[in-house]
Amino acid sequence: MGAPTSPVALEGRAVLVAGLGISGRAAAQALTDRGAAVVTFDDRADDAHAHDLAALGPDLRGAELVVASPGLPPHHEVLAAARARGVPVWSEVELAWRLRAPRTDGSGPAPWLAVTGTNGKTTTVGMLESILRAAGRHTLAVGNVGTPVVQAAVDPSLDVLAVELSSFQLHHTTSMSAQAAAVLNVAADHLDWHGSLDAYAADKGRIYEHAQVACVYNAADPRTEALVREADVVDGAVAVGFTLGSPGVGQVGVVEDVLVDRGFARLRHTHAAELGTLDDLARLAGPDGQVPPHVVQDALAAAALALAHGVEPAHVRDGLRAFAPGAHRIVTVGRVDDVAYVDDSKATNAHAAAASLAAFGERSVVWVAGGLAKGATFDELVRTRRDRLRGVVLIGVDRAPLRDALARHAPDVTVVEVDGGDTGAVMTRAVEAARRLAAGVPEGAAPTGAPVTVLLAPACASMDQFTSYAHRGDAFAAAVRAAQGTS
Repeated sequence: MGAPTSPVALEGRAVLVAGLGISGRAAAQALTDRGAAVVTFDDRADDAHAHDLAALGPDLRGAELVVASPGLPPHHEVLAAARARGVPVWSEVELAWRLRAPRTDGSGPAPWLAVTGTNGKTTTVGMLESILRAAGRHTLAVGNVGTPVVQAAVDPSLDVLAVELSSFQLHHTTSMSAQAAAVLNVAADHLDWHGSLDAYAADKGRIYEHAQVACVYNAADPRTEALVREADVVDGAVAVGFTLGSPGVGQVGVVEDVLVDRGFARLRHTHAAELGTLDDLARLAGPDGQVPPHVVQDALAAAALALAHGVEPAHVRDGLRAFAPGAHRIVTVGRVDDVAYVDDSKATNAHAAAASLAAFGERSVVWVAGGLAKGATFDELVRTRRDRLRGVVLIGVDRAPLRDALARHAPDVTVVEVDGGDTGAVMTRAVEAARRLAAGVPEGAAPTGAPVTVLLAPACASMDQFTSYAHRGDAFAAAVRAAQGTS
């Protein structure tokens, strides 16, 4: 099934690795290990052979193949030059697929269970990894989540890979044939990179191409189902939807507080197989003690992928029970003056911020937001979540789109803007402003008696003032700890 598993011939072949982030360096090492003549390019890295197209020369140093970092947009001058010369451009994921090593037991390369989506990818692959381990599989969550795919793909000890893929990684990926693949959701994001929502969605949909067993989609998101319908899959592959309601045949879903399967269960036409309960997700409950809907969706998607791999329902339950949430994902980092401060720095787009705000009661949140907007707009986010807002603190370079959306749809909500500067100082001032807003009810807002939470859910990327969303979340937590010392 799927694409051929024989290794691609690389010895002596001239390969340009464009972009020296984590995945680019891993790709360069894998290529060097296989005898390729590697040249590296990066706009900034000191150890690159070239920093601009002129340094590479018109023939790109004779490159026969370009392996592109996910950070380089398709219109980048190096990639445009490669296309003009007819040089193939691969992602690190494409390279990894073509370099897969047979497993130790001789049964062929480890299958891939692949996940993409605007939000929820990291949680879903983490849950999937936990389920697979509960089933006794030697596995690893890889890709956009941390370990480069190319490192894991050549490890013969792994039984199966849980692969998180961004739209950037999928753009130059063509031959991957996942055992099962999921698109969790599609909302406007990275439009500055892709050019349009349709182009962004199309790159997400590449994950379904050549799927062998199952294409998992969000039954509440028609765009994900459309991507499944458009995909060219292996004969016999099935579409399995996940839903927060009672599932129909061919779906996984929820009946009362029980997660159930009617997509893979042997008697699915008449019965649902129990996979676990909402209590098994208790570690992921929000501040109100309830498991947020988007977390339940992530769990159902992870369960469907694991079931496609042949995992038993009991292992789904055990894996979900064992899963612990990662950092910077709705984590309470402290309390000041009896106000909870919650870090959801991972909410880097409007869709994620909306899900984060939905976990809180009416007019209970002082929202800390802003950063790099990536071409996004925020009208729908503010319009649908304005009832949660007691006040807003704006940070980052792209404050105007958020400011304007708040003025249009939540004019009664007090907004405080924090100018740029040292990263620690930015967050100190942001927490101080949030603390003042949390101390009283802004003009025009009716008191509700609801407990107040200060929520960092930026709806924007972090690289304007921070090195990563983790750095941003750490700065927020440090500012909260400092405020605790003065309360």
